[in-house]
Amino acid sequence: MSNNKILDEITPMEQDFAQWYTDVIKKAELIDYSSVKGCVILRPYGYAIWENIQKVLDDMLKDTGHSNVYMPMFIPETLLNKEKEHVEGFAPEVAWVTHGGSEELTERMCVRPTSETLFCEHYANIIKSYRDLPKLYNQWCSVVRWEKTTRPFLRTREFLWQEGHTVHATEEDARKETLDILDIYAELCENYLLIPVIKGQKTEKEKFAGAIDTYTVESMMHDGKALQAGTTHFFGDGFARAFDIKYLDKDNELKYCWQTSWGVTTRLIGAIIMVHGDNRGLLLPPAIAPVQVRIMPIASHKPGVIEKAEEIKSKLAQNFRCDIDLSDNSAGFKFAEQEMRGIPLRLEIGPRDIEQGQCVLVRRDNGEKITASLEHLDGTVEYLLDEISGNLFNKAVENRTNRTFEAVNLEEIIETAQTKSGFIKAAWCGDAECELGLKETADITSRCIVSHEYDGKCVYCGEPANMLVYWGKAY
Repeated sequence: MSNNKILDEITPMEQDFAQWYTDVIKKAELIDYSSVKGCVILRPYGYAIWENIQKVLDDMLKDTGHSNVYMPMFIPETLLNKEKEHVEGFAPEVAWVTHGGSEELTERMCVRPTSETLFCEHYANIIKSYRDLPKLYNQWCSVVRWEKTTRPFLRTREFLWQEGHTVHATEEDARKETLDILDIYAELCENYLLIPVIKGQKTEKEKFAGAIDTYTVESMMHDGKALQAGTTHFFGDGFARAFDIKYLDKDNELKYCWQTSWGVTTRLIGAIIMVHGDNRGLLLPPAIAPVQVRIMPIASHKPGVIEKAEEIKSKLAQNFRCDIDLSDNSAGFKFAEQEMRGIPLRLEIGPRDIEQGQCVLVRRDNGEKITASLEHLDGTVEYLLDEISGNLFNKAVENRTNRTFEAVNLEEIIETAQTKSGFIKAAWCGDAECELGLKETADITSRCIVSHEYDGKCVYCGEPANMLVYWGKAY
């Protein structure tokens, strides 16, 4: 019991998936709850995961010509109101500041729920000529949305994210940017977070307020529910007209700009937990794990063991993120803690291993133990981390495949939604009433449109339909 106390306190996911999720994030010390309802404290381990995700994506954005900027966190009400559809979409979630110190403000300000209006005001001031375009800006910040129901990482009142806001001379360039960023998000999810995603377009009902088109990368959690992992938005010239963002073209004509915005948030950490985690805790993708290898000295009281462990760490640290557990806890407790925190590899080294010039490597994903030569340790660690990455991705793909169904009529989609969890592929005619009808009768929502050239019949009304849609229940 003492060695496995950490695991004893985790509710099995098969018993209660929501409680399992809460247990894991608390026991793995990712967050703590704060006195501010709906807001959490990101503890060092949780924040380190976000920093690694941030670094990967930041490099990808900079490699494609984007620059980081920072906007104020407050938005005057008159500025927010400039784009009617946009403000109406966010109005229920806005937090307002009405006083500065003891004085009432002459105009109340909102704490940014997103920064479109601030970027638009700035762009209207700095863009004059076609030579000023494109503007490819991104910012890393926090935003506030006054959610009624919250859950750590998935939906909190304040959360961290990146929000990109770009301006282009032509519709073609803006549309290309929207889809290029969607591809970057898919690459981030699949190659680094090891989460397979479905790329597609949101319906009119589900699109971002103020956008013409919204695109999404949708992921499936272990329990079959969907999670929107990231979105990109094509704004057209609507914001440009509202904020008078014009440029003088080569033909000496004033023209309105075309814009995009896009973002991912710390909900990606929630996705990692719910896609890869198991009843022993976290299972982190090697690319973003704060610690990739934890070194465990065995019989550390014996001469030379700790020294050898530190020597191994010094060597591995040149290529991998690693640490040493020098606590006085029992070996069983140390192993359980390492597994709970999702560290991909455990390296055990004891007196007998030192004599034989070897160590034992234990994979977090499948528990396999490998005896490895210390002489070629770097290559072995690299190989195993790659193997773990491939295994995690393949298991996630397998779960999605096993939980993806098809339906051709209303009876089928209702039965599938009631008896199974996962994605349901079904045709849709594009009528909003049919979309709403599916939510009311089957308790599912559209996740994304994956084809506009499908030859079928609407799963709800039976009329001809050219759109193939993924439906499901979502976080």
